[in-house]
Amino acid sequence: LKVIAIDEQLRVIYEDNVHFDKDLPEFKTQGGVYIHSDRLTVTSPVLMWVKALDMILEKMKASGFNFFQIRALSGAGQQHGSVYWKKGSIQILKNASSELPLHQSLKGCFSVSNSPIWMDSSTASQCRELEKAVGGAQHLASVTGSRAYERFTGSQIAKIYSQNPEVYKQTERISLVSSFAASLFLGTYAPIDYSDGSGMNLLQIWEKAWSKSCLDACAPGLEERLGCPVPSHSVLGPISPYYSQRYGFSPDCKIVAFTGDNPASLAGMRLQEGDIAISLGTSDTLFLWIQEPTPALEGHILCNPVDSQTYMALLCFKNGSLMREKIRDDCASGSWDEFSKALSSTVAGNSGNLGFYFDVMEITPEAVGIHRFNRDNQKVSRFPKEVEIRALVEGQFMAKRIHAEKLGYKVCK
Repeated sequence: LKVIAIDEQLRVIYEDNVHFDKDLPEFKTQGGVYIHSDRLTVTSPVLMWVKALDMILEKMKASGFNFFQIRALSGAGQQHGSVYWKKGSIQILKNASSELPLHQSLKGCFSVSNSPIWMDSSTASQCRELEKAVGGAQHLASVTGSRAYERFTGSQIAKIYSQNPEVYKQTERISLVSSFAASLFLGTYAPIDYSDGSGMNLLQIWEKAWSKSCLDACAPGLEERLGCPVPSHSVLGPISPYYSQRYGFSPDCKIVAFTGDNPASLAGMRLQEGDIAISLGTSDTLFLWIQEPTPALEGHILCNPVDSQTYMALLCFKNGSLMREKIRDDCASGSWDEFSKALSSTVAGNSGNLGFYFDVMEITPEAVGIHRFNRDNQKVSRFPKEVEIRALVEGQFMAKRIHAEKLGYKVCK
């Protein structure tokens, strides 16, 4: 959990973090999560998140931070994860005693104590059922921006309803991680924002309303448990009195809707129409501002967090930095300098040589293996080292462009 405070000139005046594994060892997480015995189910304890918030605010208080000067507060949360509030919890949230840390007041508030998160891939059967119920994968993508994905919230809710109907029955509200965090500050249930809500397979991205056919395919009575979605830049209301009394926040401090981490990246990088951003990590992520998207079976279309009338496209490529490091080790003695020299020694277009490098099963597209083609479009088993390096780099970036164009991105000359 990270906190950052900025002034009106966007200068950072405070930042800190809580490391789940190190600072909250009592929850016994690894990387902030529990990986279950089936290796498919991945969850995080909800109370760990609440306790981390308590801890980071206490650290700020101990440092002498002046909470009263905070005019507005917002945040971002990991996409797709969901939190299940037990019946009657809203009263406990509204009336939490400022004498107690929040995690103590809320310890009995969750019908599901370990929240499913974005790393979970245990809902394949629910995904198939959802696509079938609405007329196929492409139709689901056309309505919600994405085909059914195992990590998406709709299928996660469907799994909980089918496996634990009593638990679902005891649940009065379902939050995303982002709207859950906003709820803690608001002192009541915060609405889901359009942008993070687009990562659920439940929101009609064009109408900005829940899809009845998707809701019905997942669980009964779901709309009332989700509440009405709102624009991502909505001011939700003033901060809960709990924070004024315990930490000295001004009662006038405004809570702005929280959103998902990917939409927040688009907003934080101040992308505009026609801009494209690429994050080169273990997985590579490409996101862009788009006016007229064409949802496809690969990639995601989300409502734009900055402008509710436009959209953002998101593509995730699993074979990112680890694949590049593997080729660096094989072809450049583990040296990025040697890698760069080899890349510079070959011409753009690689004399017609092309490669696709999928060390693990790729998401976009669903493929695995290393596939090399020479200038005559014949498959070959190997390239010279410098050709291999350029084939990797050009192949990865051409794939990003092609898939972005499939989603409606137009490359300006």
